[in-house]
Amino acid sequence: MDAVAHGLRVCTICRFTGLAQACNARKEFRAREETGMPDTNTKRTSLIDVQAQANFCGRPIQKVGVTNIRHPLSFSSSGKVQSSVGIWQLLVSLAGDKRGTHMSRFMEILSGIGDSLTIQSLVETCEEVRLRLLADDTFLVVDFPWFVEKTAPVSKARGKIDFDVRIEISRGTSNDCTVTVRVPATSLCPCSKSISDFGAHNQRCELTVAVRFAEGEAVSLEELFRIAENSASAQLYSVIKREDEKQVTEEAYKNPKFVEDTVRDLAEALHDDARIRWYRCASENFESIHNHDAYAQIECDKAAI
Repeated sequence: MDAVAHGLRVCTICRFTGLAQACNARKEFRAREETGMPDTNTKRTSLIDVQAQANFCGRPIQKVGVTNIRHPLSFSSSGKVQSSVGIWQLLVSLAGDKRGTHMSRFMEILSGIGDSLTIQSLVETCEEVRLRLLADDTFLVVDFPWFVEKTAPVSKARGKIDFDVRIEISRGTSNDCTVTVRVPATSLCPCSKSISDFGAHNQRCELTVAVRFAEGEAVSLEELFRIAENSASAQLYSVIKREDEKQVTEEAYKNPKFVEDTVRDLAEALHDDARIRWYRCASENFESIHNHDAYAQIECDKAAI
């Protein structure tokens, strides 16, 4: 074989060998991505992992991680999926012999969440964080708006009302899940009505409901919204005509409530629901004739009664 032919043969072998190596590298990379295994075959391994330094001794940290992350989500409630933007927190506990946690892993996990999230899938995500970061305790919090369609009482005009949702999950030494909704409504003062020759002062109020479910049970976001708004003097609507305005105004006037009345009625509804094992509810009136707001709260662990 002459030198030229030998050179071509060597180049061909090298070319195909390089392709095979690249193919194998891609397969290994995909396998690592699917299993979450760290990449040990890159130059990263030669860099110092400062937060994982050995022989470190410090105070244990109860919560460390990433907060205030805006990240899209699709959530499912009552069989309906809505796309939204969540404000996320992902946190873990950190032992005293560890200098730092792996911040990038939080974002890797968040970037890999699927569509049509449910409370159960968020619990599974929280558990994945705990396992990936080798932590004793993990905490996941996400806040997002949710919309319900409402029909005006007389004209039947339709429109959407938004309310705030918060889901808080912990896994590890304690396993917990709390769902919170904040619902706008209308309140009308009984005292103002009884002492006034004309009308009564009324205002918007906000009802906050936080619940933990009984084992194997769940209450949809829409149901929590209805429970809350039905405890107020009157409901809110996004689209109303004059005939609806008259109806809603008179409804509130016929159903006056102090902030104490509202929170008690709300607590009663939550207490009677067997699917709920713990609740904390609050009512806040944004007073229209006072230089302050009025607030009341009730909390109950039904298992402790």
